[in-house]
Amino acid sequence: MRTGRSSLFCGTGLAGRIERVEAQLMAETSQAARRRRAGAAGFVIPVAGGVASFAEEDSPFNKVAGLGFGGVPSAAALEEIERAFAARGAPVQAELASLADPAIGARLTERGYRLVSFENILGLDLEDAPERVVPPGIEVRPSREDESGSWLDVVVEGFAHPDTEGIPWHEEFSREVLERAERDLVTAGARCYLAWRNGVIAGGASVRMAEGVAHFTGAATMPAHRRQGVQTALLSARLADAAAAGCDIAVVTTAPGSKSQQNVQRQGFDLLYTRAVLVKQP
Repeated sequence: MRTGRSSLFCGTGLAGRIERVEAQLMAETSQAARRRRAGAAGFVIPVAGGVASFAEEDSPFNKVAGLGFGGVPSAAALEEIERAFAARGAPVQAELASLADPAIGARLTERGYRLVSFENILGLDLEDAPERVVPPGIEVRPSREDESGSWLDVVVEGFAHPDTEGIPWHEEFSREVLERAERDLVTAGARCYLAWRNGVIAGGASVRMAEGVAHFTGAATMPAHRRQGVQTALLSARLADAAAAGCDIAVVTTAPGSKSQQNVQRQGFDLLYTRAVLVKQP
């Protein structure tokens, strides 16, 4: 990492771009799920600069994302979204950036949304990205098409055994749901990476690039290979490739106080803002 660099400042313009990319990801993964399940009753509803997305039952892509930078959603718009989720027996999960219009939080709480958790958004100016790091015994590269099964196995297995440091993640998903969600993520344009440690597959990760944002869409290390530099190597490889592809910022979402947050901050990422996660039951 470069010495003497200044912290990355995030104003509403940058936050709006990051949230727009997040909303695009939700929309495209939801559409991928519907193509995979012909005739399934999913939806993507534009709302106030963001989207309300329902991919399939219990999917991590069932949420309202990107609110706050395109006006305040009307009561009628929120009612339409709430009816759509209720028709599928699902709660409405709205994720609201701390830099969003504060009137939206007030409107949601008035409608019965309850705060359940927070998540942190961290970013790195890719001009300040550290040199690519490859710890001894570790190899990282983009996974080939014939390695898609291995990538899926290691990512899902790693996610199934999360680190317990920090505030627990507010959602839990079955292995079957995670497998389908990761496939949809790849269909939506995520690039996949595999890491080997001493010749054995040890971890996997992905990144999706849009509007100059390298959106780090997940990384996992098998429990037996943790604390050995695998995550650092996966992060470093994606940073180098994102910079080479013309992205100007890399972004990652973590649970507050988690090992993942600590890892990316060690690589120079700055805390940009927090999202409040608000839920309304059907």
